[in-house]
Amino acid sequence: MSLRLSTVILPYRRWNEGSRAAWERAEELGFHTGYTYDHLSWRSFRDGPWFGALPTLTAAAAVTDRMRLGTLVTSPNFRHPVTLAKELISLDDISGGRVTLGIGAGGTGFDATALGQEPWTPRERADRFGEFVPLLDRLLTEDAVSYEGDFYAAHEARNIPGCVQRPRLPFAVAATGPRGLRLAARHGQAWVTTGDPRLYENGTPEQSLEAIRGQVEKLADACADIGREATELNRILLTGFTPDRSRPLESLDAFVDFAGRHAELGFSEIVIHWPIPGTDFAADHKVFERIAMEAPAQLR
Repeated sequence: MSLRLSTVILPYRRWNEGSRAAWERAEELGFHTGYTYDHLSWRSFRDGPWFGALPTLTAAAAVTDRMRLGTLVTSPNFRHPVTLAKELISLDDISGGRVTLGIGAGGTGFDATALGQEPWTPRERADRFGEFVPLLDRLLTEDAVSYEGDFYAAHEARNIPGCVQRPRLPFAVAATGPRGLRLAARHGQAWVTTGDPRLYENGTPEQSLEAIRGQVEKLADACADIGREATELNRILLTGFTPDRSRPLESLDAFVDFAGRHAELGFSEIVIHWPIPGTDFAADHKVFERIAMEAPAQLR
């Protein structure tokens, strides 16, 4: 399988002041999927413009025809499976079946307290995620669902006619811990990693590769435990959070080298950030576009 190249477009601009143009250009450049972050606000962008992920993807669906669309990632921090399922089914319909749901357990950022709750512990995030994913799976595949859990409930929730994609739109499960990897193995059509965050500040690219290799091996073990072939899951690397940081976007050759080393670990999709001047995602846009247009052919 050829290595697919995708991009993530942060929703920090008004639709008619640059956002729409970016989504249209992403399709012109041939990206496999255009993702966006699903946050209420995020890091250094907190005090500036930031728009909702699902309305943004709905607008993107209206101005694109071929590129897949998705979140990296949606989490339980401010989402409920019942309402999320309804919105996803609608988005999948509007896009003609082009949606992938990136989904993770959430973290401790602004989303964790925006609804007035205390931040959840890592264990509670894992517990919630363990309920969230299976319930969402049911809501997207069954016409009517009733459920009573420790954290979530559904009472005769109707989701007719269901997804355009059958049996439902694909899940790309972001996980590195054992419980999350088991969810990816059981419910995912893809697995997402950003690498090992402990290596971001002081690690080396070589250490990062070894850490990711270990994650891949643990994913394979989780699949083997339920009798599933690990090769059935696409492996997605969201870049920008390994010790390499933005260096892979400095030139076509640098990116091909970076992507090739990860392709050897079985990754089928590499996601790069649409350049944002003055941020951690700053990059030369001409180089970025050259990577989009020329790198996939060199990585076949």
